Parts: sequence; structure tokens; C-alpha cells
Amino acid sequence: MILGAVTRDGREAAIDLVLRGPPGGDETIRAVIDTGFDGSLTVESGLVARLGLLRRGRQRGVLADGQAVGLEVYEAIVEWDGRTRRVLASLTQGAPLVGMALLRGYELTVQVTPDGPVRLTPLALP
Repeated sequence: MILGAVTRDGREAAIDLVLRGPPGGDETIRAVIDTGFDGSLTVESGLVARLGLLRRGRQRGVLADGQAVGLEVYEAIVEWDGRTRRVLASLTQGAPLVGMALLRGYELTVQVTPDGPVRLTPLALP
């Protein structure tokens, strides 16, 4: 199970993640859960540089306002529920986001109140 909390203003559900780059350094980040994002993760350029993440190309993305953009994609290692997972992280500005691809196979429960609990519970999938 992965635990997090709703922000103090009650507007976002967030979890802490440990990210690792290929050189072996790691960093703990707070990432906002975004069910409207179908990718795994977004990261900002400073984090890419600090962890030495490897660029894996570009992909097309559609922003919340409907604008289509090209996004650089980097490989990152995420500690996820006691295991490590390699994911593709899209380079964006702003706070890191966790998307539906990373949430796949988990039940998301959020008590939408300031500091309310956020739980990601693994599903028993066939």
C-alpha cells in the first residue's frame, strides 16, 4: 500500500516517491495524483539534471486545455510499493504528476479534506 495526503488547501491528492537515475543517486519528491494524465510521471528539468536521467526521445501530449505539444521523455526508476519500476517520465514545468499508467493495478482512495488520507491499494488482478 502507498500512503499520501491531500494538501492543506484540500485541492490536491499527493504521494511521496523516491526517484533514481542511472548513476545511482536518488531524490524524494512529492507528486500530485492526476487522473486526467494517462502517462506515468512528469518531472521538471532540474530533477532530470540532478538525477542524470537518460533521454528516451519525444512523444506527443495533449494538455488540459486541449493544446497538442511535443514532450521530451526520460527514463526514471521509481520506488513503488516496495519495488523498483522503470518508467518513462515526461518533461514538463511545475510540480511532478503521477498519472494513470503508474496507478494501473491499484485502487485509489482519497478523503478530500485538508490533510485527508490518500491510499493506493494493490488490486488482485488475474
